[in-house]
Amino acid sequence: MERTFIAIKPDAVQRGLIGTIIQRFEAKGYKLVGMKFMNVSRELAEQHYASLSDKPFFPGLVDFITSSPVVAMAWEGDGVVTGARKIIGATSPAAADLGTIRGDFGVTVGRNLIHGSDAIETAERELGLWFKEGELTDWSPVATAWLYE
Repeated sequence: MERTFIAIKPDAVQRGLIGTIIQRFEAKGYKLVGMKFMNVSRELAEQHYASLSDKPFFPGLVDFITSSPVVAMAWEGDGVVTGARKIIGATSPAAADLGTIRGDFGVTVGRNLIHGSDAIETAERELGLWFKEGELTDWSPVATAWLYE
């Protein structure tokens, strides 16, 4: 089973969309294995967005993600990295399909509600940044038999 990192960003937290967003992943059949409601330090934000550090929007991105609490989550499931990206939708809400989180609730690219790892390698890196050893839980929901052959 794959694992991926998902963060509900400050705009979604402030708009009261935490439960709605989590429900989308649960309804798909993915398993929540870690979750934190937290304020993001500048250091963590800069590490998380390190690949974008040379972009002109980097300082604003760091300021935004540290401006209000986020919900950091680890989800597990078959093909969860790709599947989660489909649930999230395109980076720009204007280009995101209806039925996706960004397509249904997003307005602008700078306030696009949610982050999701874009590859298995990225997920491993991000999970390592946001969760310490032992903070992710291995468990077996009773519904597993109804999801997987």
